[in-house]
Amino acid sequence: MRVVSLVPSLTEAVASTLPEVLVGATDWCSHPVGLDVARVGGSKYPDLDRVRALRPDVVLLNVEENRRADAEALRAAGVPVRVTYPRTVPRALTELGELLTELGAPAEPPWLEAARRAWATPPRLAPSRRAVVPVWRRPWVVLGGDTFAGDVLRRLGVVNAYDEHPERYPRPSLTELREQEPDLVVLPDEPYLFTADDGPEAFPGVPCALLSGRHLTWYGPSLAEAPTLLADQLSRPVLVG
Repeated sequence: MRVVSLVPSLTEAVASTLPEVLVGATDWCSHPVGLDVARVGGSKYPDLDRVRALRPDVVLLNVEENRRADAEALRAAGVPVRVTYPRTVPRALTELGELLTELGAPAEPPWLEAARRAWATPPRLAPSRRAVVPVWRRPWVVLGGDTFAGDVLRRLGVVNAYDEHPERYPRPSLTELREQEPDLVVLPDEPYLFTADDGPEAFPGVPCALLSGRHLTWYGPSLAEAPTLLADQLSRPVLVG
């Protein structure tokens, strides 16, 4: 089995479980640390010639992470693709188990068992907080409904103010965001790198929680520690103004 992964979280999942089958990954695949495989460009714009040159038995993609055009081009070239699209924690855990079995794992890896236990009874904010969750600025983009990250936060006691929005990633103005009068602003460090000096100043007087984007959005080994780490970060917001 030869696998090329165009999804950072799946790269980590495969490399941590079946390192011998992973032959290629994107430039953005940063975990596990020290990963030594051929690089094939970015997630959005991979070098498909490099991908094909690695003679993969399957290429791993995600609906949100990758472009449909690349999946179709690979299929047209006779390269099998496996597309994932989990929008809840339980579905992510199920898909990971199914994928690793398909790739030849003889049993569920310890990190996946640990993730199942961790999410069975995750810590929750008490009381819950109503939040806006920007994932980009210039322009502002926030989490809407039906997203994996939104489900992660929901299970930790965060109510997304845009959960019922018809778009999955709305683009409200900063004025609109402030008019939501949230109890909390959640600022992950990816895809936009929000920091204590870049983000909270836009929401004076509102607590802002700086979160690990990898633990909020990746579905892989990071899921095992995500509930505890994210709950701690949510409980220690910063306040500006």
